[in-house]
Amino acid sequence: MLKIRIGYGYDVHHFIAGRPLIIGGVTIPYERGLAGHSDADVLIHAICDAMLGALALGDLGAHFPDNHPRYKNISSLLLLQETNKMIRERGYTIVNIDSTIVAQEPAMSPYSALMRSKIAEVLDIEREQISVKATTTEGLGFEGKKEGIGASAVVLLENESSSAS
Repeated sequence: MLKIRIGYGYDVHHFIAGRPLIIGGVTIPYERGLAGHSDADVLIHAICDAMLGALALGDLGAHFPDNHPRYKNISSLLLLQETNKMIRERGYTIVNIDSTIVAQEPAMSPYSALMRSKIAEVLDIEREQISVKATTTEGLGFEGKKEGIGASAVVLLENESSSAS
């Protein structure tokens, strides 16, 4: 069994009216939210995909299909909790997460500390193991045109039995 594994995740959702904007488990004041079957939390989805990818377990949609009524409007923090359970059942723990939110607006930086805390709590790891950064595209692409938000994440996992060696 490999001692360490790395995974990469990426997600995007477009804006729609009449829905709260939830990123990193935090509700952010804004006039639009993101479209999706769940709460459409792009940051959490990218992190989950990175975790699953590190162990070659497929993607988020394979485990939590977007046409299943059980996942309609579900908090992505619950999906993160379930994904973490899959990782731990295979003997792995998270070493660290590095993530980036791409949004022209609203500003994400004021919420990054709270996002890190919420993610750390769900994953039962230290906040210092999680990086949440934010950037704009300076008006370029769909994020720059304020049509939606994207996020990417890299996750490093370690096999628990190898941490003592």
